[in-house]
Amino acid sequence: MQAGLDRLVETRAASAALLRIEEGEHEWSASAGPQEPSSTVPASASSRFRIGSVTKTFVATVVLQLVDEGRLALDDPIARHLPGLVPGGDGITVRQVLDHTSGIYDYAHERDRSTNRWRGEARFRTYQPQELLDAAFATPPYFPPGQGWHYSNTNYVLAGLLVERLTGRPYGTAIADRILRPLRLSHTTVPGSDPHLPEPHVRAVTAVDGIEVDATGMNPSLDWAAGEMISTTSDLNRFLAALLGGELIGPAALAAMRDTVETGQGFRYGLGLQEFALPCGVTLVGHSGELLGYTTYAMSTDSGRRLTLSYNPSGRTDGAESTAETLVGLFSSAFCPPSQTR
Repeated sequence: MQAGLDRLVETRAASAALLRIEEGEHEWSASAGPQEPSSTVPASASSRFRIGSVTKTFVATVVLQLVDEGRLALDDPIARHLPGLVPGGDGITVRQVLDHTSGIYDYAHERDRSTNRWRGEARFRTYQPQELLDAAFATPPYFPPGQGWHYSNTNYVLAGLLVERLTGRPYGTAIADRILRPLRLSHTTVPGSDPHLPEPHVRAVTAVDGIEVDATGMNPSLDWAAGEMISTTSDLNRFLAALLGGELIGPAALAAMRDTVETGQGFRYGLGLQEFALPCGVTLVGHSGELLGYTTYAMSTDSGRRLTLSYNPSGRTDGAESTAETLVGLFSSAFCPPSQTR
């Protein structure tokens, strides 16, 4: 596995990579690459990083806690709790929002991912959730609700607003009160509009449109409840263990969360959870996340072996196939029987 991490850096697919594997009382952590691009100081395995769409699993967990409390039902129309907010909201259920079968257009397709976003003050602009919704609702849905699957960050902007409507608090406060503090995830935060990444962290330098940019400091409000959180490999492994072990939601809610639909993209999707099958037949449950400068995988088996991988992609696309092979090799080494690893 160390060789796999090293390969990500040696092939320039990543500037640095962090990995932690845990099962029971046993754990193994490693890193590759430097803490700073021009430094010889090794990356710290305890570094904080932006987890991107792994945020969705936290948000879905809070929604399911509210289901457990009888505050809403998964088959409620979203308009019952967010009246007048979503076009056609009477025909879109909470479940369809959480599993991306709502058909709602992904505002992320309209946001500016060009180098302009990463120059000067543009990277520190604060976006309001309504701006993100307006961008999404300006484009027709992909399909009628329940008639297909399409990943849409807009769904989790709505999920964040749903949490706020039902709890009367910012969604980040609800996550902190209901998940972070009870589990003592002291290195996990919901930054809001704060552009700073707490120390220690690996500096994320990547390429956008062929131009090198430092993506470490940024205002994450553009991603909001769809992908703004910060964490560590240790905290994400602890979160997965608690969630899948039934510490955070009841058995019926957990079963609903793990009831997956086909995506046509090589994995299945539940309520804020992805399900992957490795070539050896082992199934992984968790979520991946991508934000400019950061890629994260937080995965677990039903037996309780957990892996969190975070790396800082270089932005190069010429080695995408070999990078995918390296990642499959890493996961196979961590989860498959030795005779079946690639």
